[in-house]
Amino acid sequence: MTDVIIIGAGHNGLVCASYLARAGMDVLVLESSDSAGGMSASRTIADDYHFPGLAHVSYPVSKHIRKDLQLDRFGYQPGAAIDSVALDADGNHLFIGGNSVTGKDLPESDAAAFPVFKSRYLEFASKIRPLFENKPPRLKNMGFADLRTLGKLGWNIRMGLGKEAMYELLRVAAINIYDVLDEQFEDERLKGAIATDAVMGSAMGPRTPGTILTWLQRLQGELNGPLSSQGGAHLIHALTQSAEDAGARIRFDARVAKILIDNDKAFGVELANGEMVKARLVISSADPRATFSEMVGAPKLDAMFASRVKQIRGAGVAGHLHLALSGLPNFIGISETQMGNRLLVAPSMRYIEHAFNHSKYGECSEHPILEATLPSVHDRSLAPDGHHVMSVNVAFLPYDLEGGWEEQKTTLAYKVISQLGEYSPDLKSMIVDHELLTPVDIESQFGAVQGHWHHGELSIHQSFMMRPLHGSAQYDTPVERLFLCGAGCHPGGGLTGIPGRNAAKRVIELGGVK
Repeated sequence: MTDVIIIGAGHNGLVCASYLARAGMDVLVLESSDSAGGMSASRTIADDYHFPGLAHVSYPVSKHIRKDLQLDRFGYQPGAAIDSVALDADGNHLFIGGNSVTGKDLPESDAAAFPVFKSRYLEFASKIRPLFENKPPRLKNMGFADLRTLGKLGWNIRMGLGKEAMYELLRVAAINIYDVLDEQFEDERLKGAIATDAVMGSAMGPRTPGTILTWLQRLQGELNGPLSSQGGAHLIHALTQSAEDAGARIRFDARVAKILIDNDKAFGVELANGEMVKARLVISSADPRATFSEMVGAPKLDAMFASRVKQIRGAGVAGHLHLALSGLPNFIGISETQMGNRLLVAPSMRYIEHAFNHSKYGECSEHPILEATLPSVHDRSLAPDGHHVMSVNVAFLPYDLEGGWEEQKTTLAYKVISQLGEYSPDLKSMIVDHELLTPVDIESQFGAVQGHWHHGELSIHQSFMMRPLHGSAQYDTPVERLFLCGAGCHPGGGLTGIPGRNAAKRVIELGGVK
């Protein structure tokens, strides 16, 4: 019998495994596929074209995880910093850096206001960081750790921000990013680019309440360093090496079908092939809905809790297009040296809202928002000599598409290619092969229920001490010796590793495997 079984070798599962193994526990990670990484694992099409996974852009992992798990020793280094380019149909693009924005026809007032605005919101993000980095505090029967988190949060907001900034944070915290950006800027391109960061991967439009909160969550990553197009594969390699160096074992092609429970206590798992593996603790990095509804099963849960699980909101609305290219495409108004940046097709907030509106009715907009990168510009090993790969996030694509995805998938891929062709006339002629992953594909290939990147919406009612749901918000669950450590936990998705780190700390705090 092993001490701990961790279900899933995604980045959170690997972080959790590495921390627990370093704490002296015997850890076994069971991964359903033939490689680690989950949605961050690299993909290959047409044999010679390699992609960095669905997480094709990333911020550096937190310095605490980087140091604790000795990731630098295993080859981890943040990728080269990239800017965001808000594409314009006439070639009048905006180039948005960490604290500056330039471009033709950009109002001088917007150029001056952007660094002030960005600095203020990065300050907001830094002051609420204790809430994101630690386990969410209970609202009832709080322990010392809960009080410490709330105390540090309150001190940061009241004393760290000052009175005026504190009032501004409280004013905007629960409202939508549409109104806030309209207050600050004139340029539609700039507002569309910022709003994209607040809604990409979520079933939210710029007018949805709480989109300031989702943007602040994204800014948590920027506090660690600038955005890069390195993606998650490089981090996964370092995390795998770190976990194995600490003594954790990783077993591939081992899909968990059932979590074994006796007398309301987890004692192991049953694999899809019928094999039983016993452990003193089980930790799942899988989607909480899959963990409770499929692996545990409603009969093993309190009826009210099982009902809450079914009410978790999280239908995916984003897809991913991979393009294998015979050369570097020419984008009008963008030099070859600028092609390594993140390219955004989201010309205004109204454009984004319109795309989102279609998804609410099971439709795909004729004009989705696109986030494209050419990772081979930075890493020539991803494609044959002279060739390149393009990775594109596409939103909003409904999970429940009217008429189904089977007949419409190919049509959508060509629509997206044509849309990109409005900015790059030679792109279509360079395509060697392509792959489109819809939310349905993401569900079937990665086990994310309904294809949601974050294993559940990052809405206000599913965040912090309510994530993933009441009764399972501090990584432990109603089933004794069963814990959660994935993106469905606080603070949510992204390549942060924080859910895995916090879950491991929670297990250690509760006495480990005693």
